[in-house]
Amino acid sequence: MYKKKQPQTKKTLINERIRAKEVRLIDETGEQLGLLPLEEAIAKAKEKGFDLIQVTEKVIPPVCRIMDYGKYIYALKKKEKSAKHNKGGELKHIRLTFGISDHDAETRARQAEKFLKIGDKVMIELRLKGREKAHGDFARDKIMKFIETLNKILPVKTERDLKRQPRGFSMIITKK
Repeated sequence: MYKKKQPQTKKTLINERIRAKEVRLIDETGEQLGLLPLEEAIAKAKEKGFDLIQVTEKVIPPVCRIMDYGKYIYALKKKEKSAKHNKGGELKHIRLTFGISDHDAETRARQAEKFLKIGDKVMIELRLKGREKAHGDFARDKIMKFIETLNKILPVKTERDLKRQPRGFSMIITKK
């Protein structure tokens, strides 16, 4: 059987594993107790029934906190997990063509709706090739018609207006 691989986290230094001679101490309520020798800080933590956890080693002396080690690890994992899930806001692309049919445009509008509902931004692109480049007004109308179709399904707002680019048109939309 395969075991689920645990995420690799940096080892947190606790109690006797802390190497500094002096630490800046914060108690379990969040109150700063100031600079203390390591032995005294460990004694205070043991006296209260908690662990001494090194929160950051970037500063000298390192900051240590009196709290339950299990709760600290749980809070770190929860924070890491929520950071993974807050990915929304990615930019998704919907590409239209010059001669797209109404049904295909509706299908792409439904796909754009899915992206917008999960919080992503959508870039609508209409590529122009060859002689199509001479008919920019027709292409602009196609995109505006697509936006109207999408507005019937889900209200949207434009983040970046319709912009002419060397190979066509593009615009970015988001959910209202």
